Amino acid sequence: MVKKYFVLDTNVLLHDPEAILKFPRHHVVIPVTVLEELDKMKRLPSDLGKNSRAVFRFLDSLNTLGTGNLHNGIVLENGADVSIQLDIKRDYTFDFALSVNDNRIIMAAYLLKEKGEDVIFVSKDFAARLKAEAIGLEAQDYNNLKYDYDSLYRGIRRIEIEKHSIDLFYKDGALPLDPSDFHPNEYCILNSPEHSSAVGKWNPQNNSLEPLVKFNSLWGIKPRNVEQKCAVDLLLRDDIRLVTLVGQAGTGKTLLALACGLRKVFDEGLYTRILVSRPVVPLGRDIGYLPGTKEEKLFNWMQPIFDNLEYLCDSSGRESSDTLKWVMESKKIEMEAVTYIRGRSLPRMFIIVDEAQNLTPHEVKTIVSRAGEGTKVILTGDPTQIDNPYLDKDSNGLSYIIGRFSSQRIYGNVFLDKTERSELAALAAQIL
Repeated sequence: MVKKYFVLDTNVLLHDPEAILKFPRHHVVIPVTVLEELDKMKRLPSDLGKNSRAVFRFLDSLNTLGTGNLHNGIVLENGADVSIQLDIKRDYTFDFALSVNDNRIIMAAYLLKEKGEDVIFVSKDFAARLKAEAIGLEAQDYNNLKYDYDSLYRGIRRIEIEKHSIDLFYKDGALPLDPSDFHPNEYCILNSPEHSSAVGKWNPQNNSLEPLVKFNSLWGIKPRNVEQKCAVDLLLRDDIRLVTLVGQAGTGKTLLALACGLRKVFDEGLYTRILVSRPVVPLGRDIGYLPGTKEEKLFNWMQPIFDNLEYLCDSSGRESSDTLKWVMESKKIEMEAVTYIRGRSLPRMFIIVDEAQNLTPHEVKTIVSRAGEGTKVILTGDPTQIDNPYLDKDSNGLSYIIGRFSSQRIYGNVFLDKTERSELAALAAQIL
């Protein structure tokens, strides 16, 4: 096999600090401009800064993972070798300004191609890939941490079955089925030609469907469709520690998660606190330059959470303002930016990460790995609505975690398709 040269752009290493290991038996080249860009970012108090420092720590650890040095090349155990490239192509006829860092990185790859090497430029930046292809380089997106959104495990299936089997399910509280193609905690909607129906959750321990958890209202609200019923069932089951809820705006993802969290924390006392977090993407993931305390800085970003809390307190049948004040003063609900979750250990907490589609796979891994003993983590979002310029519906952290966890017994997922916010919101989601 002829070894290829994979030249990595800065955004690839920010997306996955261990991307170097994902090219076994090939050459991995890091242009010096990439190191310069990372060095400028490493002091930022944002996720960019944290990811940059993670890359440098990983590069420093390469000395223990292989033999050699980064200037001449370190040979890794997987047969790859990684090196830093100082030179770039400087004498060329096309109009590329070397004052632009992207162009300098592309010219480093072009120099290798000019020497006769089989070169592939790897970048998350579509514009950079277009420029590389325009001068004859092969360019690729970084696909190692991708899962095709359109083929993701959806968490619910429909089965046509005879009425007798549905009657047995109601009578016995279980229905044995062929386990060959079920995922753990997958929901099944049973329908018969006689228009009988039932909903159950797959239990891999006894290879049968089991009924959903029974409950009254959740702080004044109830599920409005079968998908929401399945989502609430996942949220209320204490043995399921990781839940993902996927759906467009208005499908009830955050509201249901908050309602179940309030029940588990305030009514049942199973968890000590609710921790709600959102990635702060539009301002470069940095809230440090906003005036006021951390809570004041977070207020605008957490306004959707406060709106949902106010709605739940109003629906609970108590005085809305007094209930909301009591909830907030109890110190049992905490708002936090994703940036500040890293490094914490979070035992016995009900963690809700909203807008998780704006997180990279590496960031999602960091957040979920913070979960301590007895903690439940809920990730909500819509992978078709992403603000992060280097992520898409296939490469974001929410799609990644669904793809990786779909076969795990402590995990459950539900796609919510129907907008329940209002008739106007449902119509807007459908036709706009």
